[in-house]
Amino acid sequence: MFNQEIKKEAVVYVFIDASNLWQAQKSKGKFFDYEKLRNFIKEKFYGKSIEVFYYTAYPADGTRDYDLNGRHRFFTFLKKGLKFIVCKKELKRINIITPEGEIVEEKGNMDVEITIDALHHIKKYDVAVLFSGDSDFLALVTYLHAKGKKVYIFSSKNNIFEELRTGGDGYFDVLDIEADIWRGELKCRTK
Repeated sequence: MFNQEIKKEAVVYVFIDASNLWQAQKSKGKFFDYEKLRNFIKEKFYGKSIEVFYYTAYPADGTRDYDLNGRHRFFTFLKKGLKFIVCKKELKRINIITPEGEIVEEKGNMDVEITIDALHHIKKYDVAVLFSGDSDFLALVTYLHAKGKKVYIFSSKNNIFEELRTGGDGYFDVLDIEADIWRGELKCRTK
């Protein structure tokens, strides 16, 4: 069993790619309860301590026809209420010319920030838990293994690349977790 491979009272660092988890939440039709999720991870990996990093990109003010204050209150709750380290940046808006005309594409990739933090803190943890399905993280997972770290991947079957799923010490589909890590129903935004 994988738990036998983890030393008791491990220091666990969790790196959450929010956009990847958003896809899982949409598939499940529910929101994660981040406090329950943190406690689940701590227990599952025998954490004597746990540090959670939450990475997200958000729309610039004035680019949506809905209020973004709820999102900023959520970030504050994660930081102050749950003591997460929240790393956020505004979505980059890129003008692209297509045959149909000019469109604006938004990008908010946080892969570099996740990798930098995982490497910067490498001496502080025994177990890295990565919430992402992006195959770009395979190089990071391989490097962490070479440095003696256990690395576990959490994503969902609809958002994981095979290379990453098999590259860690274990893979968990968040949609299949039977523990109580969910809260309220996810509802579509009304205009």
